[in-house]
Amino acid sequence: MSDRRSGRCHTFRYATPAHRGGRRRTRRGGLGSISIIPTSPDAPAQIISHHGRRGEFMNDKHIGFIGAGQIGEPMIERLLGAGRTVSVFARRPAVRERLAAAGATLVRAPTDLADVDVLIACLFDDDQISTVCVPVIELLRPGAVFVSHTTGSPKLLRELSDSVEAAVVDASFSGTAEGIRSGALTVLLGGSEDAVEVAERVIGDYADRILRTGPLGSGLSIKLINNMLFAACTQLTLTALELAGSLGIDEDHLLAALETTSGGSTAARYIAASPLPAGEFAAHLPHFLSKDVAAARAVAEDIGLDIRNLERATRLGPMDLHQPSPTPIG
Repeated sequence: MSDRRSGRCHTFRYATPAHRGGRRRTRRGGLGSISIIPTSPDAPAQIISHHGRRGEFMNDKHIGFIGAGQIGEPMIERLLGAGRTVSVFARRPAVRERLAAAGATLVRAPTDLADVDVLIACLFDDDQISTVCVPVIELLRPGAVFVSHTTGSPKLLRELSDSVEAAVVDASFSGTAEGIRSGALTVLLGGSEDAVEVAERVIGDYADRILRTGPLGSGLSIKLINNMLFAACTQLTLTALELAGSLGIDEDHLLAALETTSGGSTAARYIAASPLPAGEFAAHLPHFLSKDVAAARAVAEDIGLDIRNLERATRLGPMDLHQPSPTPIG
């Protein structure tokens, strides 16, 4: 569980009989998350808490961070607030100034992070991982861990893992910058058990719900499927709002109804929470959603998965989600 008042996160593991099909379950309590990891169906109930050794485990770890953008910057803030030693590569002067004032060490080049124990990247796409991060990862020592929050191809991370001495973990996430600043974030971790253990202890400083999804690339695959579904739901919700407008129904009234009726969704809640009218809010989404749709399509091609029905659903609305464009590195 995570105590947001202290900035600490504690993970409790339960080994329970039956496990409902051997699936890991995560339950959220008032203070954060409880991760339930199945072992064998006949295992007695166990609770293993990291509370007593978390600080000892991580306080001497040097954390590097690449990608101090809208999402990465609050992650770094949370790490610094938890007392971590964090070195950051950031290009924008205003971001560098803010993070330096918060206690981060700023480096001039990504390769200056080659001596860190845990390297975290929160970038826009695979191209940025390849051009910015790979030269650093190749220099990391054995035992170091590279954690990628970037939404891209699992294939790239698996190929990277096979070619470097450091361990690689995919750490797809779901949440907002505002949520991260309050310690509310869901992260899906895929990778080897030991590497995921290290990543979980670091990420717990800014995430309250951490799900271990299996081997390297599994968390990213789940995120890509989720993103396709979210894009489709957003398109359909915007189409429904246009329909409501043609009937003379105020969009706020429809959105309010969707909050408590069966047609509601996370997409509808995001639109309702925006201070902008739905049309203006939607104008900002293709920059991000189009990249997610393209990434999901690329992954599907890599593994021979037919996602044509989901892809068609992402076209059923006013947004053009099939022309991805790059964004600057934070």
